[in-house]
Amino acid sequence: DIHPQSLDISLQGISGQIATPLGVVELTSPLLGDFNVENLLCAIGAAVALELPPQVISAGLAGCGGVPGRLERIENDRDAVILVDYAHTGDALRRAIEAMQALAPQRILTVFGCGGDRDRSKRPVMAEVAARGSDVAIATSDNPRSEDPEQILNDVRSGLRKVHAREWDLAEAQIGTGKGYVVIPDRRAAIQFAVKALRPGDLLLVA
Repeated sequence: DIHPQSLDISLQGISGQIATPLGVVELTSPLLGDFNVENLLCAIGAAVALELPPQVISAGLAGCGGVPGRLERIENDRDAVILVDYAHTGDALRRAIEAMQALAPQRILTVFGCGGDRDRSKRPVMAEVAARGSDVAIATSDNPRSEDPEQILNDVRSGLRKVHAREWDLAEAQIGTGKGYVVIPDRRAAIQFAVKALRPGDLLLVA
């Protein structure tokens, strides 16, 4: 009963026309990715069940900026897409990166880290996911708690090395030829590095 008649999913967001029993809903949303199409259709279904007029549904969808920390868009002047996502497992990171790959940015840069005093076995898994799915993977510290941050990053490196033979130095990563990874322990410095490395059309995911 509720389905897209037309649909455009891009780095700018999601737009299209959605058929409903109450009429066509004009969809314009800043949200990103196929899974958010599903979320928007569910929201439209709830609104139809409440018998809201199509124009009211359209306005509500356009005004919904999403949930903080769930592919949250950060406005910037780099002509690039910068997103913050709470992904903190290998599977969650893989899903986020795959959703972004489908939008075909020029490059994907991913900043990620693994928390301390948590499951060590997921560290190389997350690292491998980031390295395989990104043009530039940037490993950093992320709440080490009582653990030595360098030991956490060594666990992370074992996953990165499954994809790339060696670690880039920072100059190589800035030039950005080919695919690779860098390790920057200070999280603030890692994010600043990633933003400076952005080119028009790139996508930065800070996980």
